[in-house]
Amino acid sequence: MVTPDAAPAAGTEPRVGVVGLGLVGGSVARLLHEQGVEVTAHDATASTRAAARAAGLRVVGDVADVCAAEPDVLVLAVPLRAMRAVATEVARHVRGTTVVTDVGSVKGAVRDAVRSAGLDARYVGAHPMAGTEHSGFDASDPSMLDGARWAVTVDGTTRREAFVTVLRLVTGPLGGTVHVLTDDVHDESTALVSHVPHVLATELLGVVADAPVRDVARGLAAGSFRDATRVGRTDPRRTEAMVTDNAAWVASALRVVVRDLEQLVAALESNAPVGEFFDRPDPVRGPADAPGTGERLRVVLDDAGAWRAEVTAAGARGAVVVAVEDDAVVVA
Repeated sequence: MVTPDAAPAAGTEPRVGVVGLGLVGGSVARLLHEQGVEVTAHDATASTRAAARAAGLRVVGDVADVCAAEPDVLVLAVPLRAMRAVATEVARHVRGTTVVTDVGSVKGAVRDAVRSAGLDARYVGAHPMAGTEHSGFDASDPSMLDGARWAVTVDGTTRREAFVTVLRLVTGPLGGTVHVLTDDVHDESTALVSHVPHVLATELLGVVADAPVRDVARGLAAGSFRDATRVGRTDPRRTEAMVTDNAAWVASALRVVVRDLEQLVAALESNAPVGEFFDRPDPVRGPADAPGTGERLRVVLDDAGAWRAEVTAAGARGAVVVAVEDDAVVVA
């Protein structure tokens, strides 16, 4: 098998393949197309392929055709439940120096799928923290990715050249801010700020659905209910796949949620003080700080591979990539 051994030169636009043209994959493909990047795309659904062609994208008939174009980067943007089958199909047809990445919201499960398919040497994980409660190509929008924060994940097998290729794509034409992380740090973090919120939003909708005053409650619902349940209105199968593929971290966080809510219930029922519950979030109530730590660190991408531990440790401290060089990345 040929493996990628050279990243596209700095200053040149990569050629990109996109498999899966739903909300995120469609937004990625459309943004890259707007930026003048050569994009070859495919989706399993004929109506989606037709819509993408109507939007001006180059759409081909199957995964093999995407691989035959030998893109510098091939983005897997299929549902998590389809990732293993699609990765296996990609492995049958990928050629040349193509690097494989993805946009999945769970990184450990995706890495397992690409590893099983034999794509380790080509793979670098990626995930844009952007989305809406809608789905499908018709909901895709290049502006959804404006200033998006991305996680790029590496492990002990990640090749330097593949890593640089994905960083250049995300920080270049995709305009993202990158946190370089391990799969576990990504999955624990997204459990807290994405997956558990989806569960809680779904539970709020479920409580209302089961209530005898459901119709009145829905009629009275205003901004707080709308905002708290927005992500619960997405495709339930998509949410289910996301949560189950990150089951360990989601379950761990939900145990804390259940503990805290049970303590609040007990306090309310006994007329005990509840101020501590409502004051606990004070450290994070305000707007999120700008990404980064402020301290610049140049990480040399050495052949020995020590860079992997160094750059993910910086990412775990909140550092983001501020420059990509041929032999180094700068984080701050």
